[in-house]
Amino acid sequence: MRMLPRLFYARDTVDVARDLLGKLLVRRIDQKTISGIIIETEAYRYKDDKASHSFVGMTKRNKAMFGQVGITYVYFTYGMHYCMNVVAKSDEYQAGAVLLRALIPKEGIDFMIKQRKTGVISNLTSGPAKLTQALQITKKQYGEDLTKRTTLFITEGIKIKKSDVIARSRVGIKKATDKLWNFTVQN
Repeated sequence: MRMLPRLFYARDTVDVARDLLGKLLVRRIDQKTISGIIIETEAYRYKDDKASHSFVGMTKRNKAMFGQVGITYVYFTYGMHYCMNVVAKSDEYQAGAVLLRALIPKEGIDFMIKQRKTGVISNLTSGPAKLTQALQITKKQYGEDLTKRTTLFITEGIKIKKSDVIARSRVGIKKATDKLWNFTVQN
């Protein structure tokens, strides 16, 4: 599979969020390959997005959002979960990232089952915290370059028709709820 080049992420965050649907997220641990097709994302920009971590400016936590596109921004939330974002922004914005919310498991399903302690395939990666737990993504992956074939990267996957994409309000936020920046592949 062809890697997504850095230029893919050097565009408007909202466009990248939509275009990540159907791409393959790959995690390599030891000799194992764990992967899934991205089926839900959310865009978070900068000063035009009060729900974005970057809205308040750069902090130690969100520093990656201001950095090079194509790297990971992983954060810890609710005192128990990790969430993984991909830094994506055009020159128009100083910061931006796309939250990966859900995958369809492809490879390494036995590994995911062990990590998640559930055999229900539809429940393995059906949320941002489930996704990171299933693929064993933690703060150790913060800043990892997804454009290089290392332990975490994104490649081309399957073609998603625009008519199969639903745009709606982002999940679990109270600010900027008017922005329809959650993108999901409808079943």
